[in-house]
Amino acid sequence: MKRSEFAGIGVRLVGGTDGAGGGGGPLVVLMHGFGARGDDLVSLWRAVEAPRGTRWAFPEAPLVLQAAPVEARAWWPVDIEEMMAASERGGFDDFVRRVPAGLEHTRDRVVECLGELRAKLGVTRLVLGGFSQGAILTCDIALRTDLDLGGLVVLSGTPVGAGGAGTNGTARTGLPVFQSHGTSDLLLPFAQAEKLRESLAKRGMNVTWVPFRGGHEVSDVVLSGLGAWLRTTLEGHDL
Repeated sequence: MKRSEFAGIGVRLVGGTDGAGGGGGPLVVLMHGFGARGDDLVSLWRAVEAPRGTRWAFPEAPLVLQAAPVEARAWWPVDIEEMMAASERGGFDDFVRRVPAGLEHTRDRVVECLGELRAKLGVTRLVLGGFSQGAILTCDIALRTDLDLGGLVVLSGTPVGAGGAGTNGTARTGLPVFQSHGTSDLLLPFAQAEKLRESLAKRGMNVTWVPFRGGHEVSDVVLSGLGAWLRTTLEGHDL
């Protein structure tokens, strides 16, 4: 594993020909969720049977949550109590319709980071994804920018902002998407994930939908499905 900085964001690189992001294979970028450590998802690259030579990058969110007893990071601030209350009273639609403060700035920073990754690593095929808040950011970037993407990985994400489940935003016709969500997710309701799936499909994206029995997590079913999806999505790519 190698840790570097791209556009001021710390990134852990693994996989490839040397275990540290070397070679010319495609790049899978996964962004962690709210309150996680910067290396929270790094171990997934060994659990997912991606094509040989695939490179992996794990950016760490720039916001450090000061009140947390251990390292905890976020892509933008979230009032978890307000979010849970909105879910319990059936007002989650209104909660996710708002554009969170800090999201737009973070989007710009991550897009710049991805640009540097692509340029410095010589990436020709980039798959962008994340878990929870990282998945939300993934969808935001896909819908709000013209960044060249070879696929999306949306693990336990929901719509966010006025365009999250609406009809505006970038079409991305034919873009492959892997989306998973636990049917018993108490943090981000399953129904919201279904709305996101419908929204992405309406924009012309090719969504592989993997619901599973479980909560806010990345299950073995998800890891297996993601590996199969990556092998299909990256088939024929020069690794």
